[in-house]
Amino acid sequence: MVKGLMIPAAGSAPVERRDYRKLGDYQAAVGGWIEAVDIPGFGVSMYVDENGIAERLELNLRATFLWWYHVPHVRDVSALVGDVALVGYVDHQGNNTDTPQDVLELLTEAIPHVVTMQLEDGIWYRGRNINRDYWEAIHWAMIKLAREPEIKDVGVVPADKADRLLSRPILPLPMPGN
Repeated sequence: MVKGLMIPAAGSAPVERRDYRKLGDYQAAVGGWIEAVDIPGFGVSMYVDENGIAERLELNLRATFLWWYHVPHVRDVSALVGDVALVGYVDHQGNNTDTPQDVLELLTEAIPHVVTMQLEDGIWYRGRNINRDYWEAIHWAMIKLAREPEIKDVGVVPADKADRLLSRPILPLPMPGN
């Protein structure tokens, strides 16, 4: 049995802890044949419906932003659709492993986080807003990175550890027509 999570495509549905025992459990979670999407640096693999794009499944923003945040070369190149099963990264024999405990807590508990930004000067600054959890923070981190060209990179840190970072407001870009 592998301990993992189910990340529903419906953003209003909660992320759930799940146990995956066999291939059929993964297939049931995603609604079809599975395809692995790895995030080695985060210690996890995500499984998606391999035919999800052809079936026009709903965009899974949480899973997509998690992937983009941890695997920068896929940003704006591809997106994940449908419900996603998340488990620990495969071991040396190719078997799925339990999701690391710290990742389970990070993705299921409402721990406030702050977006940090590296500007052209190379210095990291903390954002002004405190996000309700990690999901909300990576969502805003990806949006800020895409919309504000003066931001060169982003990070996400627990709010209680962000107090040591410089705080410098970054004015948003004007909206078209303003």
